[in-house]
Amino acid sequence: MTVPPRRRLVAALAVVAAVVLAVDQATKALALAHLTEGVRTPLLGHLLALQLIGNPGAALSLASGMTWIFTIAAVGVSVVIVRVADRLGSRAWAVALGLLLGGAVGNLVDRLVRPPGFGTGHVVDFLAYGDWFIGNVADIAIVVSAVMIVLLTLIGVGIDGRRSADAATVSEESAPRDGSAVEAGSHEPGGGAGPNDGSVTEPPDTQR
Repeated sequence: MTVPPRRRLVAALAVVAAVVLAVDQATKALALAHLTEGVRTPLLGHLLALQLIGNPGAALSLASGMTWIFTIAAVGVSVVIVRVADRLGSRAWAVALGLLLGGAVGNLVDRLVRPPGFGTGHVVDFLAYGDWFIGNVADIAIVVSAVMIVLLTLIGVGIDGRRSADAATVSEESAPRDGSAVEAGSHEPGGGAGPNDGSVTEPPDTQR
């Protein structure tokens, strides 16, 4: 398997994350400028609409009232992604982690700079999906990333680009083969029957 240069993969991760962050913050700014909080504007009937809210919880308007916990979690996720980026060997993983990083940082920015205060800011949500939940572009990136990570894990592709079967093959090839010492001994010079090979030597005949 040809593994792409790691620097290119890290750069791809960074570009994807930067694009997600830029689009997320730009769409939030547009929502704040043009939408009225609580007023619903249908896009696809009742299935998809624009509705501005401030979300103190997690992605998709879940777990309100735990803003500090999710702020810390977003910082932790971002740090982990940056640390594992050095192991990248898969384009798909680079895209998945870039989406996750961009989404996490996009919502983290809101929690750090928006009211009511540092670390407890409300995330700007404006994409209403029926009566289920209201999200934003960062949430979309996080969900797509989660689906990609699950699929990559199911098909056995690791962050380093190796499939689980390939890794097992490498381990088997590097392990010593059973019976190699025995085979080597059987091909030594003069390796015929020895005194302990179970053969019987008859005594010399003394009768004439």
